[in-house]
Amino acid sequence: MRKLKLQMQVTVDGFVGGPNGENDWVFINGAPDANTLQDIFDIAAGCDTLLLGSKTGPGFHEYWKNVADNQPDNPWNAIAKQIVGHRKIIFSSTITTDPNAEVEDGDLANVVNALKNQPGKDLLVYGGASFVSSLISLNLIDEYYFIVNPVAIGSGLTIFKERKIMQLESSNAYLNGKVLNKYVPVG
Repeated sequence: MRKLKLQMQVTVDGFVGGPNGENDWVFINGAPDANTLQDIFDIAAGCDTLLLGSKTGPGFHEYWKNVADNQPDNPWNAIAKQIVGHRKIIFSSTITTDPNAEVEDGDLANVVNALKNQPGKDLLVYGGASFVSSLISLNLIDEYYFIVNPVAIGSGLTIFKERKIMQLESSNAYLNGKVLNKYVPVG
């Protein structure tokens, strides 16, 4: 059975965005170092399908395709090429078509569990906050990869609506002060 992996940037005080979704804090320490990029690349390499919410989905492919095709010196170029090649599924009840992704409006838990039972590599979700929160509340996330940024913002968007007990499986610290923690749900 395939796993659903979540990779998100978070603040040290646990927010995934500012009160209005701001994410300028992700770039405070500049560009990611080679080790950070390699770990992000490795997570994506183990997956072949991206799950996207209705806010993240539109424009997602175009952004990464532009990086892949037109920005060879961008440190994210190799990851962008991976993302462009992955199958993309947008979960939405308002979007009916997207030229670069499948659109799914069925029951979230049923659809994700059906995807997990298909052959292939693992599934990956990057955000947004409300979509990820729904996946978490339905206990659909199998592995959590949080890139913890050395900044506190005091208030903002959270993805957890209830208590979740997790086990830390690995932790990698980077020169820019960020830490990648991998957690799995307990129970």
